[in-house]
Parts: sequence; structure tokens; C-alpha cells
Amino acid sequence: MAVFGLGGKKDEADADGQGKLQFDPLQTARALPWLIALLLALGLWCLVAGGLRLRDDNREHALEFARDDVVVAVRRTLSEQRQKLGTRLSAKPFRAAVAAGDTAAAVAALKDGWSELRRVELWPGDLDALYAGLPRTGFGTLAVAEDALISGKMAVRIVRAGPEHRLAMAVPVDGGRVAYVELPLARLESSVEAPRLPGGTYLALRQGQRSVVERGDTALASSAEAMGAKVPDSDLRVAAAAPDSVAAPFGLGGIASLGLGLVLVVLAGGLWFVLRPRLLAMGGIGEVQAGPTLSDLQQTLPPVAPAPRVQAREQDAAKPEAKVPVVIDHRIFRAYDIRGVVGQSLDAGVAELIGQAIGSVMAEQGLDAIVVGRDGRLSGPELAQGLIEGLRKAGRNVIDIGMAPTPVVYFGCYHLRTGCGVAITGSHNPPDYNGFKIVVGGETLSGEAIKDLHARIAEDRLLEAEVRGTLDERDIGEDYVQRIAGDVQIGRRLKVVVDAGNGVAGVLGPRVLEAIGAEVTPLFCDIDGTFPNHHPDPSEPHNLEALVQMVQRLDADLGIAFDGDGDRLGVVTKAGRNIFPDRLLMLFAADVLERNPGAVIVYDVKCTGRLPTQILRYGGSPLMWKTGHSLIKAKMRETDAALAGEMSGHFFFAERWFGFDDGIYAAARLLEILDAREESPDAVFDALPDGVSTAEIKVEAPGGDPHEFVERFRLAASFDGARLTTLDGVRVDWPDGWGLVRASNTTPVLVMRFDADSSAAMARIQQAFRDHLLRLEPGLQLPF
Repeated sequence: MAVFGLGGKKDEADADGQGKLQFDPLQTARALPWLIALLLALGLWCLVAGGLRLRDDNREHALEFARDDVVVAVRRTLSEQRQKLGTRLSAKPFRAAVAAGDTAAAVAALKDGWSELRRVELWPGDLDALYAGLPRTGFGTLAVAEDALISGKMAVRIVRAGPEHRLAMAVPVDGGRVAYVELPLARLESSVEAPRLPGGTYLALRQGQRSVVERGDTALASSAEAMGAKVPDSDLRVAAAAPDSVAAPFGLGGIASLGLGLVLVVLAGGLWFVLRPRLLAMGGIGEVQAGPTLSDLQQTLPPVAPAPRVQAREQDAAKPEAKVPVVIDHRIFRAYDIRGVVGQSLDAGVAELIGQAIGSVMAEQGLDAIVVGRDGRLSGPELAQGLIEGLRKAGRNVIDIGMAPTPVVYFGCYHLRTGCGVAITGSHNPPDYNGFKIVVGGETLSGEAIKDLHARIAEDRLLEAEVRGTLDERDIGEDYVQRIAGDVQIGRRLKVVVDAGNGVAGVLGPRVLEAIGAEVTPLFCDIDGTFPNHHPDPSEPHNLEALVQMVQRLDADLGIAFDGDGDRLGVVTKAGRNIFPDRLLMLFAADVLERNPGAVIVYDVKCTGRLPTQILRYGGSPLMWKTGHSLIKAKMRETDAALAGEMSGHFFFAERWFGFDDGIYAAARLLEILDAREESPDAVFDALPDGVSTAEIKVEAPGGDPHEFVERFRLAASFDGARLTTLDGVRVDWPDGWGLVRASNTTPVLVMRFDADSSAAMARIQQAFRDHLLRLEPGLQLPF
């Protein structure tokens, strides 16, 4: 067999048709340095990058060990202090003083021999003195005392006492009273400071969103939750972060990159020290036997007639390819996302232009990478292909996570550190709808930012990069499941039925709830973009009927429903009650405010008037805002809110989570709350303030333009004895209830809701709205 080398040329054929290959060893030897230089460069690149990647991996592993050491040390410290307090509470002097009603003697008994104590109190169980003294008495102090009373056991948290932080412990004692102590934070601080921290990393002890003790590079604080670990039996977390790892060549790991680099360097050395000297020693021109060439074979084959030239085709090929114009309906660019009907206002061509517009915005902000995911609609793959093409045309690097709930796309923006993402989803709309929810630079686009995308397309202000962006495919579903399960765990095995309505949450939703410890029965969890069983909208009560029946048939504790893309949550009880999202928000707010007293809680205009009262009762700051997931998220960022929720079922946790709307994570947090209560879920919900309220009422807008009608209603509205709020639509509040009419930003309908203290008040408020609405539009079909 012939070997063709550098510097070779074919000689005349011999008798059997074979040729001889002549080559010049000197010429070949002179050409070798170029190949050797290339191999050396590649080898050195692999060695350097591999070494750096190995260093970064080792640093991350060392940081994980340091984090785990802190978790163990903090847990040990908390356990020791709990035990010390428990010993004193059970001692005879303290018990005798409590039995005699001698508060001073009881306090003295706790102080005796415990020099670390900074504050000792014994309060009546009503805590009236604490409430009356707010804010001087401290929201944190009140929260730990309330926690002890509610749970019936010792509660621990970190509170602020003047300029310093302290460890506070409260425990209910005989006589319905609460014992409370404060200790310096020195031992917890030393637990955090003790482990050796790798250079350039970050470590912090956190309670809620606040870092109590932190070390290292604080610039990494915003990404530290990705490596966070919960301190068992407490509300504390140890957060950690390391700088981004160096990317090794060809996507290899550190060791593999070092191995490849070594092979390339050895190969280069072999060519230089072994092959090159031998070639130089050979000199002259050598010959080797070679097989027949292509020209030899052609001489033995019959001639082939030349193909006729097609002049018309050549002329067509010479013409530049004309661009096919894409007409975009400006109405798909909504208040807080892009949404349209596939085949009418939305197709792959439109998706490509939208992708290119998003890529142009990213380029202006210096952002390179973006996560793309899609729900289970049949049009998803085609629109994803178009969107990705547009993003790559603008030079953006795309990470395609495939079919995934919208919250997983949002999670990917943090987990993969892109800060940018697009969820291709029609949410709860009919199967022929689809759209785009967009995050750029950590902010969900809405309002003018959405309109700007349309303007860029209309004015042809789209970036076309010289180098196309890359495309990488990743599956981050398991990362999402483990991140939630690493933070939320339940002790008792709650029995839950999950109805995904054949939406994209049908796979990960049950997996997450099982991972945190629930017993899950799936219902309509097969992903089917035609939604054959019912519409995936849990805000419509008739869509929950099958879930109620299954919960009752299985005697389950709870029924959980997700919408089409998994960012909204619906809940039904064993008794068949639909727990409206504004009442769920009461539970979530009480839980979050236990750890974050005074935090801002944002809710939309459709929520009950009893919600702000509950938030105030638990020491929070209620704030009403416009409906819309992107508008709510923007308000949360502006006010540094810890929690937000909408009547539609969107819940946004910034405490222990990332602040985006996530129906799956909200379900996990709900089970965590129910697990901590001794009562049944039905009893927990029954204890929440309630009245007479409607679900969302959707009425077809006159002329298909809900915004125009609501504006007319606003101008004509006149309600005696009521307060009007025009933040989003028109909300009218009376002392005993309220009514609302607003324009939907996703479909051409009017959205109404009514809430009152009694049936009589409900009837009066609805009649007042009915009179005003029919005065403007007599043909309006009202269901009340």
C-alpha cells in the first residue's frame, strides 16, 4: 500500500499501470516545522487551559468542603445553645419561679451562670407589649416569639439589636408565657470564619435574603445561592460562590485537556527529534510504489458526454437572492410578553426576526449567551428553530434546553449564568396560540422594551454579526429538581394529586414534589400540545373539576394544578374547595415574614382587600401593583420585595429563590408550610380570613378592544361612597367590598372580579357595576 507524504509527486506509470511516487525528504523536512508549531500551540493551549480548569475545579471542591464545614459547625453551635437553654428551662429554680408567677426570679434563674446572655425576657403569650412597642421592640424579636407560640417548640433566628446582630431563642413555657434570650453572634461568626477559604471565592451565612456573616469576594454575592446549603433544623443557609471556571478546549474537563495537551506536545517532539532528522539524513529524491491515479482510471473508462448547459439556470444563479419580506402584526407585542396565533400573526419567519431583535438588544448590553426553552405546543419546535436562527445571526451563543417549563428557562438564566433567556410559550391560551417571554440582563422585558423589539424590526435596525453565534444543547431538568429538593424537604408524606392539564409541567412538576418527600399521583401529566382533557388554566374553576374528583376518590391531602407552561399554581382541597391565589399569598406572606420582618409584599389589583390586612398583621409592608408577570417582577426589583403574587396564580419568591414566577417551586413551598402545621390542610385554609368572592370573570370586549372600553369606563365611572383606583383598569373599594374591571393584556377580553364581606354586599357591588357597564354598552353579556 502506498503512503503519500509531503513533497511527493507522481512519476510515469510502469508496465502494470502502477506509478512511482517521487518525494523530496529535504523539502518534507523543511515543511515539518509548520506542522510541529501548530501541534505545539494546540498542546500548550490544552495544557494551560486544562491546568487552569483543574485549578478552578479544585477551588470549587475546596469551597464546597468549606461550606459543608460551616453548615456542620453552625448546626452544632445552634444545638449546643438550644440544649443549654432547655437545661435551664427544666431546672427547678426556673420552674418554681414560673409556677409562682415571679417573673424577676424566673429571669434570674435563666441568667444564673450563663455569662454570654445579653438579654433575657419572660412575656405573656398575647405579646401585647411587643406589638405596642413596634418598631422599637423589633420585628425580628416579635417574629421569633410568634414562631415559638405557633409551633409550640423552641424557635431560633438571628435578630438585629442596635448596631449588631444577635442569636435569639424563644420557647413557650408553662402558663402560656414565652421565654426569650439573646446571645452574641461570636460563636456563629467563628464557625463561618474558621474554615480555610480558597482565594477569590465567597462564603456567607444567610437568613432569608440577608447575609449575616460573609467572607471573600462580595462581588460574587448575587450568584451565591447556586451553591447554597441549608443548615438543618433552622432557617439559616450557607451560601457560596466561586468565579466562573476557565473553559477547556473542545469542552473537555481539566484532566482530559491536560492529557490531550501532553499527547500533542509528545507528538510534536517526536516529529522534530525523530522524523525530521531521518528525513534530513535521507536527502535526495526517493521513490515509492503507488496505485493508479484518477487520470489513469479515466483513460480506461468510456467518455461521458458533457451535460447540456442550461443558460436560464446560470442567469438565475447570477441574480442576487431576493429577500422575502415578513409582515409582523404589531398587536402581538403585548404589555408584558409577545403572543399571537400561529399561522396568522406568528410563524418561524417572525420568530427569526424577533430573535435577531433580542440579539441586537443583548449586543448593545454586552451580553453573549442566552437560554432558550419551549413548552409542549405543537408549534414550539418550528418557532424555536426560527428564534435560535435569529439569535445566532445576531452573534449570540444559544443554549437550547429543549422542552421545559417557563420557570426552568428562568432558572437556567441563573444556573447557567447567562442572565438572558426566552421561553417559547402560549401559557394558558388555546393550542393555536404561542409566544415569547423574554429576559435580558436579568430583567423581564415589558412595556416599552417589548415595543422597542417591534420598532427594531420595522425600522430594520437588526444586528447581523460577522461571526454567527454558537448552539449548545443542555438538559438542566435534574439540576432544577435538585436545587429545590436541596432547600425544601417535608417530614410527613403528604398525599398530593398533580394536574398539569397536559402542559409542559407534567414531567418536572411531579418529580419536584416527589423529590421533596410528597406522595404524588399524576393526572393529565402526559405532555400534549392539543390539551385533550381540559384547558391548562387553573384560574378557571371548571378546569379543576377532574382534579377535585381525583383528590376525593384517592382521599388525598391536596390537589395541585399547573398552567400550560408551569409558572402558575392552582390548589384544591379534599373538601372540593378552590383556594384562590390571593388566599394562598396570605400563607406565603406569613411564612416569609417570619424570617424577614418588615419585608415588602407585592400583590396585584385583583387580590382581596383582606390580603393587605394580613400582611400588616404579620409585620410586612403590603404594596398593590399592576397585573402582569413582568410588571410585578420589575416592581419587586425596584422595592427589593421578598415576595409577590397575582390572583392569576403567579407567585414570585425572592426569599430563598430567584424572584421569578414559578408554580412548581410555589407548590413545594406550600407543602413545606402545610407540613409544619399540625392541622390538616383543609383546617389551615379554613383558618384564613375569608368572605364572598368571585373567580376572575372574563367578558368578551366590545369591538375586540378591551383597553378602549376600560378607558371609556374610567372616564364615566362615578360610584358614591367609594374610592377609585386606576392603577390598572378601574378598581372601586367600599368599606365592605370592592369590584374591578380591567383590560386583559393577553386576550381581547374584559377581566372582572368582585369581593365582599357578605352576600348582600356582593349583590349591591355587582349591581352597581352592572348598571355602569350596561350604560356604556347595552349589549354587553354579563354573567352576574
